[in-house]
Amino acid sequence: MSLTTSSRKQGENQPDDGASPAKPPRIKIGKSSEDSDKKGAHRRVKDVEICVPIVYGTIAFYLGRKASESQSHKWTVYVRGATNEDLGVVIKRVVFQLHPSFNNPTRVLESPPFELSECGWGEFEIGISLFFHNDICDKQLDLFHHLKLYPEDESGPQTTKKPVVVESYNEIVYPDPSENFLARVQNHPAVIVPRMPAGFNLPYPVSIESVNEREKGDTKDHPLNQWFMNFSEADELLKLAAARQQVQAHIVKLRRQLSVMDGPPPLSKQPTSYDYT
Repeated sequence: MSLTTSSRKQGENQPDDGASPAKPPRIKIGKSSEDSDKKGAHRRVKDVEICVPIVYGTIAFYLGRKASESQSHKWTVYVRGATNEDLGVVIKRVVFQLHPSFNNPTRVLESPPFELSECGWGEFEIGISLFFHNDICDKQLDLFHHLKLYPEDESGPQTTKKPVVVESYNEIVYPDPSENFLARVQNHPAVIVPRMPAGFNLPYPVSIESVNEREKGDTKDHPLNQWFMNFSEADELLKLAAARQQVQAHIVKLRRQLSVMDGPPPLSKQPTSYDYT
């Protein structure tokens, strides 16, 4: 069984009437169907939700003089933390499904960074399947992303210096996480863990492997880091506020244009002596 979802791309879902901004899309991951057989190893922490913000998308560079009819762009598709963290503490495997024209179109990545690069000339939809560690969930999460090679504004020649970047943001929510999972991610930079009740102690210590994962969890030195978009909450609120102002100004401008097109209001009829009889 798999889970599917739609997501919000950078700049989409902005209110057009000054309304409150929409909350970011959230995907709730159900419990494993094998929980009943693994109560000892996967005991659940009730009334707790773990949230993992993720970003998935593509960056495409025009090859310029190196471009050919069959290879005009080099592009990279990836899944990353919202602020560029390593997601290996949560995601076990990522499968990218490319266009059938590629050699070996099903690409499986068993370890982070969860990304792959290719060269081509056409745009198409990429399937992205996320598989989680055994103590999290046995269901895969299916996402879809459209590879975009050409900028929206094609008025001038395409440049090799600035890539075309399209990214989508989502928040994966894990309700009632297992104690193992909670212990492993409680201090990881890619994971949002709520404050636990006073006196709460996890029975399972964090393993050595998890400590190492936590130390390498920050991947802000990624070579494509300068092109990654910012999906922080503060940044999103500023963009939404600016968008509302632009929309309101546009509405005022349209009303003025309509008023000019309709002409001045007709003069009211002056009463005559007959109107009073």
